[in-house]
Amino acid sequence: MTISDNLQSIECNIVNAQKASALSSNDVTLICVSKYHSVDEAMAVYDAGVRNFAENRPEGLFEKMPAMPDDIEWHLIGTLQTRKVKDVINQVAYFHALDRLKLAKEINKRADHVIKCFVQVNVSGEEAKHGIAPEELNAFVDAIAAYDKIEIVGLMTMAPIDADETALHTYFGQLRLLRDQVQAMAKPYAPCQHLSMGMSGDYAIAIEEGADFVRIGSAFFKTDAE
Repeated sequence: MTISDNLQSIECNIVNAQKASALSSNDVTLICVSKYHSVDEAMAVYDAGVRNFAENRPEGLFEKMPAMPDDIEWHLIGTLQTRKVKDVINQVAYFHALDRLKLAKEINKRADHVIKCFVQVNVSGEEAKHGIAPEELNAFVDAIAAYDKIEIVGLMTMAPIDADETALHTYFGQLRLLRDQVQAMAKPYAPCQHLSMGMSGDYAIAIEEGADFVRIGSAFFKTDAE
């Protein structure tokens, strides 16, 4: 399997998932998570046609951004320490892991334009995962009104790695309902139109539940030997 073959398979799975559910979005943004992979490997994905890339650490962005074409939209998808905000926040198109007000305050201080943010929600309740508890989401969104450089464009979650299909539908469906809940708040700074959910092992189910940003890593880089 080449990276081009893998992309074709991913795109086919996306189309099939869209057809399988009335809840799915007509427009899915496919993001290549290039962490743990070299610039050359990421460039192979670019050459196959992908234009959205994500790293989970600022260091990954600093390595790849200067070495790759300027027409890429970069996403930061991992937990961000407040001390690193100043180095990275103006370099990305989307930040997928807004999960605390201290971070929001620092982003607002360091941003030189409005930053498109996904609020990370811990729908599974796993202690090891970051994210706002679902019952705290409305209050968190209310509090973001104080920060004029932040736009809440959507919600993000990560499902448990061992979740079965039924559980995945439950978790992703819950995030969709929370997204609708935030939309209903009608905050001008929180249009909350998007759902960032789904990775290599579960993106089809995420799309069936309404995901329109999917973050895929290993499925791009698998080989015939795997």
